[in-house]
Amino acid sequence: MAILDILQYPDPRLHLPAARVEKIDAATRQLVADMAETMYAAEGVGLAATQVNVHKQIVVMDISDDRSGLRVFINPEITRMEGLSVNQEGCLSVPGIYENVERADSVTVTALDENGSRFTLNASGLLATCIQHELDHLQGKVFVEHLSELKVNRIRAKLKKRQRKAA
Repeated sequence: MAILDILQYPDPRLHLPAARVEKIDAATRQLVADMAETMYAAEGVGLAATQVNVHKQIVVMDISDDRSGLRVFINPEITRMEGLSVNQEGCLSVPGIYENVERADSVTVTALDENGSRFTLNASGLLATCIQHELDHLQGKVFVEHLSELKVNRIRAKLKKRQRKAA
């Protein structure tokens, strides 16, 4: 397994839409394993392949406290959205930034797992928020783009300043 580099907002590659996975093979399973290791190393709860510059519809997620609940979503599709809730979100591609985002309170998602088995999952709360957040990545959208233009501009300026200091 390997820890992959996570793209940082506003990297334009984060805006590339992901392609469907046509074949789940050893390379796909290796990517899933590497993504999970990367997510855990970065102390995240979700990671989309887009964030590691692989533009395939693959997401890994684990919202458990003890890292025992890894979920894999390949070619995920939300088939139902209900209710509204506002929750604070952060993102491994936008480090140190946390903002309130309005999303559906509950969703149903259909996907394939790492073995190619199709499943349907009804999710609410944090899991529903994470699913919507990660599936946004697969469409080339970062969570801050749900915010006002003023907030997005402030976040960009803050991140650029941080990058200059680090250089």
